[in-house]
Amino acid sequence: MDNDLPSVLYVLGATFLYFLPTFLALARGHPNSFLLAIVNLSLGWTVIGWAGALFWSLTKQPRGGES
Repeated sequence: MDNDLPSVLYVLGATFLYFLPTFLALARGHPNSFLLAIVNLSLGWTVIGWAGALFWSLTKQPRGGES
């Protein structure tokens, strides 16, 4: 029981990194944040899915009338 802290920190850190694309999209106000979160949740366990979600979260798509 004395060595639980490193395990807890590892799980928290891994969870944060797993959802990093979602956190970035929310922080940047990405218009497709909800869809990106679903993709991150379902495909984030693959390297390609996580990298794709990260790239998508860093792109800014125009809203409405902007071009």
